[in-house]
Amino acid sequence: MNAVAVPKSVRRLGKIHHIALVVREMEPALAFWRDDLGLEVESVMPISSDRVDIAFLPVGEVKIELVRPTDATTGVARFLESRGEGFHHVCFEVPNLAEALLRLEIDGIELIDTAPRKGAEGPVAFLHPRSCHGVLVELIEAPGGPAWRSLGY
Repeated sequence: MNAVAVPKSVRRLGKIHHIALVVREMEPALAFWRDDLGLEVESVMPISSDRVDIAFLPVGEVKIELVRPTDATTGVARFLESRGEGFHHVCFEVPNLAEALLRLEIDGIELIDTAPRKGAEGPVAFLHPRSCHGVLVELIEAPGGPAWRSLGY
C-alpha cells in the first residue's frame, strides 16, 4: 500500500471496532451469522434516529454489525437498493472523537458529521466515502472519552 495515498490522520486511528454489513432482512442474516457460522449475538436493537435496526456479533476484538433499514427514504436504504446486501462501512475506535474529527478536517478529509453524535455503542461520526477511496468510514469514541458525558451516556 502506498502510505502517501493514506492521510497521516487516518493512519493514526485506533483499532477496528466493527465492520458493518447492510441486509434486507435481519432474521435470515442473523440465522446465517449465528446458526451457520456460530457467532454469538451480543445485541439487536432499533436505532430510531437513523431509521435502522442493528445487530452486533463479536468476533474476537472486532464486531460484525448487521444494518437493516426501516425506512425506504434513508441513505442506508438507497445504498441497499443500488448496491445490494454486503459491506457498508468500517468503524475505527478513537480516544477523542472531536479531536480526531478536527485533525481529519484540517487534513482535508470530507466529514459527514462535523461533531460527535449519539450512536448505539457510543459517540460516533462518519467520514465521506469521497475522501476515503469509496469507503464509508465511521469513527467511534472509546468508552469514557470526553464526548460520552457531553452526549449523556
